[in-house]
Amino acid sequence: MTGLGDRFIPVMTILLGIVAAWYIGAYALNAPFQRGLNERAGETPGFVEFVGQTMSQPKPTLPAPHQVAVNFFENTFLRSVTSARSLVYHAWVTLSSTLLGFAFGTVLGIAIAVGIVHVLALDRSLMPWIIASQTIPILALAPMIIVVLAAVGITGLLPKALISTYLSFFPVAVGMVKGLRSPEAINLDLMRTYNASKAETFWKLRLPASVPFLFASMKVAIAASLVGAIVGELPTGAAAGIGAKLLNGSYYSQTIDMFSALVAGSIVAALLVTAVGATGRVVERAMGARPA
Repeated sequence: MTGLGDRFIPVMTILLGIVAAWYIGAYALNAPFQRGLNERAGETPGFVEFVGQTMSQPKPTLPAPHQVAVNFFENTFLRSVTSARSLVYHAWVTLSSTLLGFAFGTVLGIAIAVGIVHVLALDRSLMPWIIASQTIPILALAPMIIVVLAAVGITGLLPKALISTYLSFFPVAVGMVKGLRSPEAINLDLMRTYNASKAETFWKLRLPASVPFLFASMKVAIAASLVGAIVGELPTGAAAGIGAKLLNGSYYSQTIDMFSALVAGSIVAALLVTAVGATGRVVERAMGARPA
């Protein structure tokens, strides 16, 4: 119980600090517009009433936390999941391309890592290019991928998934390379003493040693994959998805809807990272690792 309190209290303290700073920021950013409205209407509200007005604008510059919370609750729990206004519907559309891109990225990252560890030429030639590929801004690359694939008749889920793949394969490849090279020299020498082949060394030593590294990198990759899916929805003019929700909100100055979509994306990311972490613990325990 003490351990739970030690973790809960710091988290809640930081959360309350963020909410307080958010309210202060909402007042500071919304006050000039509200002051102008009151001057045109000839009204002179008191301070408390004025603060309340800045926190209840229909299209605020920065929505207050309670406005975002109400909007999120309504669009998550009070609407049909098939409704175009449902955040569950938009989250599911984004989640589909996220998971597909994450699967592609994980397989690609593992394949690249295995090649780099076992083929010296790939280690010297491929790794620098992999690192260089991540210096290209995804906001510049995403429209190019969408346009090129659309030119050959590929639209819908796959282009967004490929953008997610581009962001997610890198952490998996780097983490897997580190994991496959993590066995100590004495263990590799022992495998050679037993006359183990490269395949046997891989399956019985390198791969089990890489599992903690793999799942740690997969937690980074799944979050990056979600970002890629959202970014991939922006240049397509998508009608659904968290990215489409953000884009529509920016068109019509619906800042409350935009922040609700951001909250939905954050919750999806947290759930995905938690799921990957839990899967990693189950796999490690099944392989005989000591519980943390």
